[in-house]
Amino acid sequence: MSVVHIPRRVQEFGHGQELAEVIPLHGEVRPARARRPWLGYLLLGSGLLLLPWLSLLAAGLTGPANTPEAWVGLDLLEALALVTTGLLIIHRDPRQILAAAATAPLLVVDAWFDVVTAAPGTDLISAVVLACCAELPMAAVCGAVAVRGFARRG
Repeated sequence: MSVVHIPRRVQEFGHGQELAEVIPLHGEVRPARARRPWLGYLLLGSGLLLLPWLSLLAAGLTGPANTPEAWVGLDLLEALALVTTGLLIIHRDPRQILAAAATAPLLVVDAWFDVVTAAPGTDLISAVVLACCAELPMAAVCGAVAVRGFARRG
């Protein structure tokens, strides 16, 4: 911990004597408590499970110029964000707050784009189910991690 020594005059020790007072520059830095390490493993596993899905997605998507690359890029970014957030939670790293804050909107945007661009019928039904059962709940969890972490930090 960094400290600053500031001399001050203390009357009870006599005239003109100076003592050094130790004043901490910041509070003690403690790692965020991982009350729920399973949450980190869940996010890590979800991100890792997206990787095989990305290869299927890249092979099967067709569309206007650069549309498949955009989908694969968004899902790859989402997978990296989930893996990063999961690892930071597992290791009790305080940066988990920032990672979770970045991951939550990625999940919401992916869910939104999946639903809005799905073809009517079974594609739309599967997009809504995936959004409601996976992407939006994980976004809510990541949002809660971020909000609680920022609240604890002051």
